[in-house]
Amino acid sequence: MATLDFIHISIADQRLYGFADGRLLLRLPVSTALNGVGEQNGSGCTPRGRHQVRAKIGAGLPLAAVLRGRRWTGEIWSAALAEAFPGRDWILTRILWLSGCEPGRNRMGNVDTFRRYIYLHGTPDTEPMGKPLSHGCIRLRNVDIEQLFPQVPVNCALVIDEAPCPDWAAIPLD
Repeated sequence: MATLDFIHISIADQRLYGFADGRLLLRLPVSTALNGVGEQNGSGCTPRGRHQVRAKIGAGLPLAAVLRGRRWTGEIWSAALAEAFPGRDWILTRILWLSGCEPGRNRMGNVDTFRRYIYLHGTPDTEPMGKPLSHGCIRLRNVDIEQLFPQVPVNCALVIDEAPCPDWAAIPLD
């Protein structure tokens, strides 16, 4: 399993593209914010621009482990648990916590991605992928975030933008 050195999130495609040494190695469906793109604190939008993975949380947890406040609650997501807590924004399995790299755009002040708690994280399998529905984070299938997690080092470069799939992303995976 290769270590990724760059991740591109396409809002238009609702896809994550993972690269190592300039080669496309991973293509996963995601769900970004229902409110669209934006950087303001409290907007519920997915922030754009250059980011890095600042922290990795949840190594070794079971699939569908429920995380609140970046800590495992001891629960595993189930339909019964979801029924008991309707409307909860479920953060499951693993967290890749993002930090903006562009002061004034997605770092510091009212546009700070890290202070907004923007993550890549797992979500219930009942939630659709490929459709913007999150509260600002980038949601992935639990099996996908579990696969992605060990391939992403802390400080891995990540770009979130509105551009559709560039030509290189249509290339078959290595």
